[in-house]
Amino acid sequence: MSTKELQEKLVSAMTRWQEIEDAAVATTEHIIEKTSHPLIRTVMEIIQTDSKRHYQVQQMIIDTLEKEPISITPEDLIEVWDLIENHIQIERQTVEFATDALESVKGTKMVVIQYLIEYLLTDENKHNELLDNLEGIKKAMYPYG
Repeated sequence: MSTKELQEKLVSAMTRWQEIEDAAVATTEHIIEKTSHPLIRTVMEIIQTDSKRHYQVQQMIIDTLEKEPISITPEDLIEVWDLIENHIQIERQTVEFATDALESVKGTKMVVIQYLIEYLLTDENKHNELLDNLEGIKKAMYPYG
């Protein structure tokens, strides 16, 4: 498969995926309208927000394939790396805090609270993974800095 064919395939896939994300937003909105239950509403709002963010990322992929590729330089990262490292420490603290909180409710009848803390822990771990991968880009580009 040529690069051009691969790009076209990815754009098509991202466009279709965006249609699915739009459907997810619509269905979560419908569920939110139908319920007043705070847990169900919160879960649907979380999914809705994530679907909107996914759509934005998919659009960034489409734009970089069709318009102008996104590039990043070592200078782009180095310029803010001290701030990012500080944020990495904050995110690690949130994982520790969430892990401790989760351990305190495991084995209790606080299943809703456990469910919500597990969600928070999963999300905080996702943030750490995003930052670790960003650091991997930095190291690949600037291995000694």
